[in-house]
Amino acid sequence: MFYFLQQFGDVFPPLNVFQYLTFRTGGATVTALFLVFMFGPGLIKFLGLRQGSGQPIRADGPKSHIIAKKGTPTMGGLMILAGLVISTLLWANLTNLYVWVVLGVTVTFGAIGFYDDYLKIKGGNHNGFGARKRLALEAIAAAIACFMLVNIGEAPFSSSLAFPFVKGFVFDMGWFFIAFGAFVIVGAGNAVNFTDGLDGLAIVPVMIAAGSFGLIAYLVGNDVFANYLLINEVPGTGELAVLTGAMIGAGLGFLWFNAPPASIFMGDTGSLALGGMLGAIAVATKHEIVLAIIGGLFVLELVSVVVQVVSFKTTGKRIFRMAPIHHHFEALGWTESQIVIRFWIISFVLAMVGLSSLKLR
Repeated sequence: MFYFLQQFGDVFPPLNVFQYLTFRTGGATVTALFLVFMFGPGLIKFLGLRQGSGQPIRADGPKSHIIAKKGTPTMGGLMILAGLVISTLLWANLTNLYVWVVLGVTVTFGAIGFYDDYLKIKGGNHNGFGARKRLALEAIAAAIACFMLVNIGEAPFSSSLAFPFVKGFVFDMGWFFIAFGAFVIVGAGNAVNFTDGLDGLAIVPVMIAAGSFGLIAYLVGNDVFANYLLINEVPGTGELAVLTGAMIGAGLGFLWFNAPPASIFMGDTGSLALGGMLGAIAVATKHEIVLAIIGGLFVLELVSVVVQVVSFKTTGKRIFRMAPIHHHFEALGWTESQIVIRFWIISFVLAMVGLSSLKLR
């Protein structure tokens, strides 16, 4: 909305500031943060009254959680999504199709997560939406988004996979790219979902990844920077920096309430939405492989669950004391704050490694 004010810059020169992507990204960050701060307490109170006993705690999870986290409301992702979406609509260029595709994925995944959270609260247990049905809905939404991204971009690069650390090396996957891109988006959504198990554990790595991809989107969408860094330009994706700015602002606001001891959990409503958003931005900017590096913590959490399940079903033995892997470290005696802060450090280091791919070619 504010972007269109720059067309009146000839009449009132200060309005020209709205044409600058960096200014609007900063504006989106501050706006989202303000919205979550303003309306977060009211939402927490409302959800607490409506949910009664709060988010159901896993019976097979750490025993300390049953006592310490019982009664904490969930669906905190609603405050993140509200701040993110409203801020984006205010500050982004709404004629940019990349903005709408990524927002569509974010809201759709958030709606799927919301329904899952609703079923858990209604049933009073940790069993929500059937896994196969949920994954099917996510895959359909992600495939539609990838189909649109392929058509928005310039062929054949829009259906190609770009490799980091190698100059100009791309592989045209044709229409198979839609399935690959959908896999990336669904995988990212569920990886963040598995990571969300301790107070503050998921939201900070999400913000680190968002900041990294905000920079990537800005550089990839700018022909001068893309040519200088020898990375593949994707015109129009720079506008996605506004979305990542809004994500960071909303995430900071949420962290204020999610810091130990958490007043609210983001739930599947938030984790699926934020993960799906990161996946969609990675696909749009052609940095899918880099997402696996920057979001390496999320990958580790997802893989730990897959390995645990496969090992138990095939051999009857567990590789980890408990999965996802952050619960394994709890079982080893690490405190919650130790796990959270150390995982934050890992996320930051991985982000630096991922961003180095922009120059090391």
